[in-house]
Amino acid sequence: MKVLVADRIAQSGLDKLQTEVEVDVITGLTPAELSERISDYEGLIVRSSTQVTAEVIRAGRKLKAIGRAGVGVNNIDVDEATRKGVVVLNVPDGNTIAAAEHTMGLMLALARNIPQAHWALRQGRWERKEHMGVELYGKTLGLIGIGRIGTEVARRARAFGMKILAYDPYASAQKTEKEGIELVGLEELLRESDVISIHTPLNRETKGMIGAEAINKMKDGVRLVNCARGGIIDEEALLRALESGKVAGAALDVFATEPAGDNPLFNLDHVVATPHLGASTFEAQDHNAVTIAEQVLAALKGKPVRNAVNLPSFLPDEWKTAEPYLALAEILGRVYAQAFPGRLKSVEVVYEGEAATLPTGLITNALLKGLLCDILTEEVNLVNAPVVARRRAIKVTESVSHDSHGLSNRVILKAVTENSEREVTGMVRAGDGPCIISVDGYRVDLHPSEFMLLAHHIDKPGIIGQVGTILGQEQVNIAAMQVGRRRLGGEAVMLLLVDEYVQGEILEKINAVDGILHSCQIRLPKHLVGKNETTLLVDEEPEMSA
Repeated sequence: MKVLVADRIAQSGLDKLQTEVEVDVITGLTPAELSERISDYEGLIVRSSTQVTAEVIRAGRKLKAIGRAGVGVNNIDVDEATRKGVVVLNVPDGNTIAAAEHTMGLMLALARNIPQAHWALRQGRWERKEHMGVELYGKTLGLIGIGRIGTEVARRARAFGMKILAYDPYASAQKTEKEGIELVGLEELLRESDVISIHTPLNRETKGMIGAEAINKMKDGVRLVNCARGGIIDEEALLRALESGKVAGAALDVFATEPAGDNPLFNLDHVVATPHLGASTFEAQDHNAVTIAEQVLAALKGKPVRNAVNLPSFLPDEWKTAEPYLALAEILGRVYAQAFPGRLKSVEVVYEGEAATLPTGLITNALLKGLLCDILTEEVNLVNAPVVARRRAIKVTESVSHDSHGLSNRVILKAVTENSEREVTGMVRAGDGPCIISVDGYRVDLHPSEFMLLAHHIDKPGIIGQVGTILGQEQVNIAAMQVGRRRLGGEAVMLLLVDEYVQGEILEKINAVDGILHSCQIRLPKHLVGKNETTLLVDEEPEMSA
């Protein structure tokens, strides 16, 4: 496989990639140039410069993974990647310490006029009175956003003796209290803070949030620090506030337009500015490069991935428990799709016992993949399965129950088509893997195999023997079978594991047997039923459709 690295990353990351895949480093590509090249690559790694547009993603016919060697993914069209089944990965914690330390550096430089005093000395001027500063001790720091970086800034600011306020509608009060941070509303933070530091992503809610109206609510003489994203501060409003004295100073590492060579803010003496250096430490770059290389390699090999932007994920210690449920869920989906054809209207997934204790998002994605991949021509995988389901107006719901009725670890697929409502149930037995335990309410108990036959029939003598005779005459070996019925002489289900694909004319003979209501063949990919590891993104499709 091949990976294109379109922005510079640390050599340690390239070395990691080159142990397993072919790597090309080609930087400075425009979206059009990248679109022309990307069709030969399974993986793409970028930083903030390269724009991975929808056109680039559509041109990447082999593309399976896009890695961002950093936190933000605003230069990647994540929605289009999700539609195309391409996993988008980032390194959310890679820049945390670097950005927190840079924030504190800018805060100190702003408070003590360090850059201005340095420049005066270089020009031969000894100016002590002109560069009188303020102390951080005893001041109130307002943090807009209290994620990883905001929390690290708070810890450092607390060591300086600052009072910490924070505004974050998604933060936990319990967590912030432990860190000595007081959660407040945005207006209170603006009104009470001596220094305000921004630590939110740039999105529709935050773009321009620090504008003229917000600045007017601040203390006179407030100082602003932004190491997060350009565009969160309205730069024209900030310029007016700095010129009027409402804002005593600003320290900025990010700008609405980058590179920001002619920004008028740079002409003001009370502005400290750096060219987007928040993540620019050797340690951060090395960590980001190695981590994103590891994650892209894992995605390309179908291994578990961390920090997928468009894919539910498990914690590392959950993966071993969850892995067989991913296989089980896809098996249930594939069995249902091949046994009960018809346009799906709704799908309900019920998790019981141990299954109910896991994060179920990715397991449900696996089930949807199984349901859809055998009936659609487009590629369906764990990334885009929910999108494909929504596009086909299939309502998907989940429920959990810790009461497993004596059968722990069950996953139940209930689906409604235009003509029927049916279900397939499976479970994971410790040390024994996935099992199918009921089909359409009829109890069976078999480990699934690559080739299976399912027959609905009337429970009467001779039916099973006739089916076995037909298969024997056609040299099809039966590996195992189970029959489930609700009452003597009523309807029943026969599930057989066979050693090879059953041709259509053999099914016709079985369906012609008196008492057989319907029979079908079910075929599963080898990676779901064999000894191979469960894969996340690499799909092994049957050579012949069911």
